Amino acid sequence: MIGTTRFMCLLIVLIVLPMGVSACRHPPDEEQVRQAIAAVSRGAESGSAGDVVAPLSKDFDGNAGELDRRSLGNMVRLVAFRGEHVGVTMGPVTIEHRGARIVATFTVGLSSGSGGLLPGRLGVYQVESAWRQEDGEWLCYSASWKRAISSPDD
Repeated sequence: MIGTTRFMCLLIVLIVLPMGVSACRHPPDEEQVRQAIAAVSRGAESGSAGDVVAPLSKDFDGNAGELDRRSLGNMVRLVAFRGEHVGVTMGPVTIEHRGARIVATFTVGLSSGSGGLLPGRLGVYQVESAWRQEDGEWLCYSASWKRAISSPDD
């Protein structure tokens, strides 16, 4: 009987231990948001609209109605279709918990090798993005941005 009890305890430990280890591998919420922001940056540079909009919620609102999820994806597609390249230089990302939500703020520099479609939108911006969890995934549902450095023409 003691052998059976030990065997059952060992079996339970062998079943539960891998689940605990895999739970430890789950990145913290802050890291998931940072990874999503980095993926958007890489997607913008590579001209991949799908990668840019993947971490955005269906009801994403950019700059109080200026840009939604669909129009952002279309803009990236158009830039890529025209053969233009957008360079993205990210500053550090600051994460702040606000209840069940996360607010991430950062500075981003946008540059281009050509003066095509985006010349008026290139520059350095201060961004504040709001994130919520949907089905276990952190999605950006709102973002606002303003030029951090203005040119004399602005």
